[in-house]
Amino acid sequence: MPIGGWGNHPLQACRIARPERLDDLRDLVKAKGPDGAPTQISRGLGRSYGDSALNPAGVILHERLNRMLAFDPATGTLVCEAGVSLAEIIDTFLPRGFFPFVTPGTKFVTIGGAIASDVHGKNHHHDGSFGNFVLGLRLLTACGEMLHCSPGENADVFWATVGGMGLTGIIQSATIRLRAVPSAYIRMDIHRARDLDSALELFAAGDDAYRYSVAWIDCLASGRSLGRSVLMRGDHAAADDVPAIARSEPLAVRPRSSRSVPFNFPRFVLNPLSVHTFNHLYYASKRDDRQVVPLDSFFYPLDSIRKWNRLYGRRGFIQYQAFFPRHSGRRGLVDLLEQVSASGRPSFLAVLKSCGAADPALLTYLDTGHTLALDLPWGDDIPGLLSKLDKTLLKYDGRLYLAKDACMNRQTFAAMYPNLSRFRQIKARLDPNGFFASSQARRVGIVDDTAVEVT
Repeated sequence: MPIGGWGNHPLQACRIARPERLDDLRDLVKAKGPDGAPTQISRGLGRSYGDSALNPAGVILHERLNRMLAFDPATGTLVCEAGVSLAEIIDTFLPRGFFPFVTPGTKFVTIGGAIASDVHGKNHHHDGSFGNFVLGLRLLTACGEMLHCSPGENADVFWATVGGMGLTGIIQSATIRLRAVPSAYIRMDIHRARDLDSALELFAAGDDAYRYSVAWIDCLASGRSLGRSVLMRGDHAAADDVPAIARSEPLAVRPRSSRSVPFNFPRFVLNPLSVHTFNHLYYASKRDDRQVVPLDSFFYPLDSIRKWNRLYGRRGFIQYQAFFPRHSGRRGLVDLLEQVSASGRPSFLAVLKSCGAADPALLTYLDTGHTLALDLPWGDDIPGLLSKLDKTLLKYDGRLYLAKDACMNRQTFAAMYPNLSRFRQIKARLDPNGFFASSQARRVGIVDDTAVEVT
């Protein structure tokens, strides 16, 4: 069946498997031929953007492997299968006073996908990436072995699997830590920044005071307004601080109204004029303020709009997420924002965040600095624009996030990820015939792109 990432670009016809038990996973591994073909890649809920979970010869869906196996309320330790989603964890454990330590901008991601992409959230400057809160995992390797991995056992395989995009094997289950929280609300401070320098100054002055920090950024602004932003920073609200209507049940998960985009919008809806108008009105509507808001509206504002990716039309879109280290961050961000603004490409959603120290994952994405994520409608001119942006990243020692990448070439990837050789060595030991592969892994040169595919 034809499938794509969340950006609906690219789309590829892939052979799909939906296992329901561990034995089904073992059967998939045993079914490989002597040369390792047909290849396979695991896929969670399809929220990565490019082709990291696409593979014509075989895609393994984990949606039916979503059992919660054990929970210790004394430590907040959860054991679950890889197909369990953050949404399921929040619905089950937030009423008991627990929340994920790290969450991306959607809760519709699986634990396996969160580990494979080493996802990060609005608190990377404070807590780091998801891998820091994975205590251990069970990995089904290409030879059929179930390998127990943790930071203290088979640590090299563990840190190759965290952020390894599913290429070391099938994550069958994991043990993760959840955070104890006092309520289902966030105490949030809002500050406007007139330009990029003001936003970076606010980040630098306030990072230590806020666990969560994020900025909406106007990528079509130029000149003196280049990088104008709205910063939203906060922490978990105390039970006494929640709105009066919820004070009797501060941990209750209250359903949000859910709308759906019923069809792919025409391309003309998101154009430079409409996005510029929206950005101007959004920035003008914000004032410095303090609010107490539900967790959902702070962490997952777009989850209330089902299939919002259809806003970008039938041709889809890509998300370009760029990281710049602290020493070159301002210059790199200015250069990149100027190019995007000059291109006239309407980025309807643009997010700027602070980042802290890297974790030990071999293909880790973030380190101390800043990350900027842009949504760009797909068009024939996009590859040329992205090539220019990639060169800008390399110029300033930056890198791209694999979970969002759709176009990066192998030379750029190798230059951005210095531990690639070590990752390949571990993968070759675990998977000598290259059984686990994706379209992205072949494109960026993590695996051999001459592998035989079955369609």
